[in-house]
Parts: sequence; C-alpha cells; structure tokens
Amino acid sequence: MKSSELYALAAKLMPGGVSSPVRAIRPYPFYTLAGKGSRIKTADGQYLIDCCLAYGPLLLGHAHPEIRAAITAQLGNGWLYGTPTPLEPEMAGVVTGDHPSMEMVRFVSTGGEATMSALRAARGFTGKSDIVKVEGGFHGAHDAVLVKAGSGATTLGVPDSAGVLPDLARHTLQVPYNDPEALEGILAKHRDVAAFILEPVLGNIGPVLPEKGYLAEVRSITKAHDVLLIFDEVITGYRLGIGGAQALYGIRPDLTTLGKVLGGGLPIGAFGGRREIMACIAPSGPVYQAGTFSGNPLSLAAGAATLKYLHGLPEAYRRLDEMSRAIGESLPRERRGSFVRLGSMFKYFFRANPPRDYRQAKESDTGAFGEFWKGMLARGIFLPPSQFETNFLSVVHTDEDTTAISEAYRACLS
Repeated sequence: MKSSELYALAAKLMPGGVSSPVRAIRPYPFYTLAGKGSRIKTADGQYLIDCCLAYGPLLLGHAHPEIRAAITAQLGNGWLYGTPTPLEPEMAGVVTGDHPSMEMVRFVSTGGEATMSALRAARGFTGKSDIVKVEGGFHGAHDAVLVKAGSGATTLGVPDSAGVLPDLARHTLQVPYNDPEALEGILAKHRDVAAFILEPVLGNIGPVLPEKGYLAEVRSITKAHDVLLIFDEVITGYRLGIGGAQALYGIRPDLTTLGKVLGGGLPIGAFGGRREIMACIAPSGPVYQAGTFSGNPLSLAAGAATLKYLHGLPEAYRRLDEMSRAIGESLPRERRGSFVRLGSMFKYFFRANPPRDYRQAKESDTGAFGEFWKGMLARGIFLPPSQFETNFLSVVHTDEDTTAISEAYRACLS
C-alpha cells in the first residue's frame, strides 16, 4: 500500500492517523518501510537522506550492525524478565562515569518519564511545590510541563493542553531562555521552588544556543536560592559529546535526564544526580517511581553497544561538527534566514538573525519554512517537518550525503 492508502486506513483507527503529533504531515505523512545507514525507504518507493533520525536517537544511523548484533544476542536470551539484569549495573557504571554530576542513576522507558521522575524527586527531596521551566522548553507530555509560554518577563503556569488541571499548572513558573535576570527575579519572589529545569541547549525549538556565561549564571543563581538545577539532556546527552552539554559547557547540575541516543534507537530514559537526592527514590526512600519496562534488557543492550562505539571512536564528534559546519558554509550569501548549528544539531530559521529564546524563534516565517521543507523533500532530503524541530546528522552520513544536503539547501534557498 502507498502512503496515501495507509493514511486513509490509519485516520479511521487512530487519532489524527498517527501515534505522535509530530508525525502529522499535510495532506498525509509518508510511511517508512525500512532504514539503513543514513537513508530511509518509503512506501512510495522513495529513498531519502534522513536528517530527522527519529528526532535524535539514531546517532549511529539506521540499523547499525553493532547495535543489531547486540539486540540479536539479547533476543536469544529473552527480552523481558521483571528482574534485575547484569546489563543494569554495567550501563549505570558507564553513564555515571561519563557524567560526574550523576552519582546514581535510575533507568526508565522514555525521556518524558525521566523528566517527570526527576521533578518528583526534586519536590520530594526539597519538600517544595513549585518548579521553574524555560519558555518553549519541552520536557515531555506530562502535566507539570505542558504549560504555555506567556508574554511577560516571568509567567505563571497556564495549561497548554485540555485535561491539564489549572491547579497543577499554577505550580509551574516560566522564564525566558538566555535571561538570568528573569530567573533571579522569579526565585527572589517565589520561595517554594524545588527546581529549575531546562534544556541547556534548546533542542525542541532549534537548536537555540546558550549565550556566553548564561549556564554558569543559572548554576550560580539556583545555588544561591537553594533551588535544584535539572539539565534535561534527553536530546543533547551523548549527541554533543561524551558527557553531553554539561561537559561541553563545564556545568554540574544537581539532576540530569537522558534518553534518545542512550538507547541506540530503542525506548529508554534515565535520570540521575547527587547521591543524597537519588537516595530518596523508592525502595531506598519515599519518592515512588516504578515501571514494568524500566531497565529493559533490549534497550540496555542497544544502548551499551552505542556507548561502546562512541567511546571507541571519539573523533566521530569532531567529524559531525565538521559536517554541519560545511552545510552552513555552503549556503548562499544572500538569504533571508539564519543558520544555527552545534555539533550534529543544525537548523535554518526563516528569521534574519539567530533566535536567542522561544519568542524570537516564534517570529520565524513558518509559511516559508513549509515551502522550503517540501522542496527539500522533493530533492530527497527528509528534515523534521517543523520550523521548531532540530535537524540531526549521524556518524554514518557520508561526505556525499553532506554534499547532497548542501546542494538541496542552496537550491531551495536561492
């Protein structure tokens, strides 16, 4: 069946015809039959260079042979037990070794579950009720963080989804990204704040990069107000390098959340941090967290193979940075937008200057992006179908892929 036929069937059986809103493309999404290396094959017979990479997890590309071998070996021994497995302490040792801020770690099944659990741990440890997040920062689809961005310097929580109770959302405060003064102001005013959670690099609307000194100021301000700092590195973890953004920028948060790359393409999440905070998690302490599929052996096997590969090939990150740089440098000099990149993350904003926060990102011309996206797809390049989602590269993208991406950008922007 072709994509149009598959969607007609799905639309009758599934809300919007999709399992996640980001996959909804008008008039219908294309359906993928297979992925290998840097390419996917669609139900319509197209082969596309993939710069979406499942929204980030596939740092090693599709169906990487070392990950496939690890999954296959684990399949021979079963794939779910409901008991601890040797893979758990093995993987925990690697993760904590790569992140000095994570003295202990708990594995869960998704990045959203990781952020939800980290926020619960922060509240349980501090005994405080409120949290602060960055406007436009996305931390999963759970009630505490589905909060609209407002227009003031600091914003009280308003539900961003039907079904989220206003009484819950009011405990979520917001500040603009790259604005330490706003954070200082809100923490000085509100004394019941347990934690400030942020993506150190805004990945779900960008990337939008931290200005010089911003993350260090955030660390200083939260310490001064006895507020826990949570780095949501679900996107940036292992994508910007071993140790993620916190290693890149030299910041030590109190709690960290991971996902995406950590599972090598299978579902996973993790949260961890200071030992005294993590000791509050059940069964050691009173903060309850549990999951049937937590520490799933298939996900851990895929993740362990991914991390082994990355540790054994440190130059991979340098090459990824060079590829995104080459794409940016190839763009036409006269253009109406701005190109933002960091390592293997990149994006073209239809806005004259790179955005410094959510509000500036929202000024981008989404209509122009829509036409650009269609043009890129017609030229065989699959980008996330939103102005506000990051593009990604993998270690298996070739120089030929980079050239093809660059040529498509030039054609669509000229």
